[in-house]
Amino acid sequence: MNPYLHFVSEFERVFQEGKDLPLGHLPPPSSTHTPIGNKTALIFSPHPDDECIIGGLPLRLQREGRVKVINVAVTQGSNKARQTERWEELSGACEWLGFGLESTGPHGLEKVNLHTRAQSPDEWGASVKIIAGLLTKHNPVAIFFPHDADANSTHVGTHHLVMDALKTMPKSYQCRAIETEFWGQMSHPNLMAESSQNDVADLLAAMSAHAGELQRNPYHLRLPAWLQDNVRRGAELVGQQGGAAPDLVFATLYRVRQWSQGRLDEIWQRGRIVSQQESIEAVFEV
Repeated sequence: MNPYLHFVSEFERVFQEGKDLPLGHLPPPSSTHTPIGNKTALIFSPHPDDECIIGGLPLRLQREGRVKVINVAVTQGSNKARQTERWEELSGACEWLGFGLESTGPHGLEKVNLHTRAQSPDEWGASVKIIAGLLTKHNPVAIFFPHDADANSTHVGTHHLVMDALKTMPKSYQCRAIETEFWGQMSHPNLMAESSQNDVADLLAAMSAHAGELQRNPYHLRLPAWLQDNVRRGAELVGQQGGAAPDLVFATLYRVRQWSQGRLDEIWQRGRIVSQQESIEAVFEV
């Protein structure tokens, strides 16, 4: 008798039962009404749903650091027939989490990829101007955007779009630049931020609002396993190779640097692991 059979079967049972959970139309939790201070963080999301997938740290910044988090819908997806519906789904997700929401246009930006950047400089420049305008409008203390090898063409395009916008800002402009991952793993993350059970459940409930996407692929049900696998990777990449793994269950990996004087600067000599019991404010000085 294999003693791990029951352990594995429980994973499959919970996943199958999750398919019967409701998609969207859930009343927002009381934690949505967290008092907010006067500092802002922007999430530059390549697609609707990225705000939930990478949302562990933004949610902690909001709930523990009282930072106002605003999700910027860089695109509303490539399927034009679904763009209005995806905006409505995104609105429901952000409402659940208590995030603000900004549009980049009536249907979001189009063709956010390296081909447009190389071959259509006027179109790309117009998109850069929109992103720079949002940076100026909100003057965030922190911004979230994909790293430059996040595999999906729109994720990679969003990275360069945000970087190009930063380069147009005055030299005096500064903020924490926090790179995220989903489709492609970062080789050098420097922060592993744990999420509590309640935070993960809220991210999943918010993500369930993206019903049109989840009906074809229930990837929200795999998010807890991804967050667990991040602990495996983070123990070696953020922590010390060969060292003892931290006693975390769910976590998200990020690369945190400072944008200042027109460039990205490292701010830590070694990676940081922040459990749910530790203060996020101490890490970001917000």
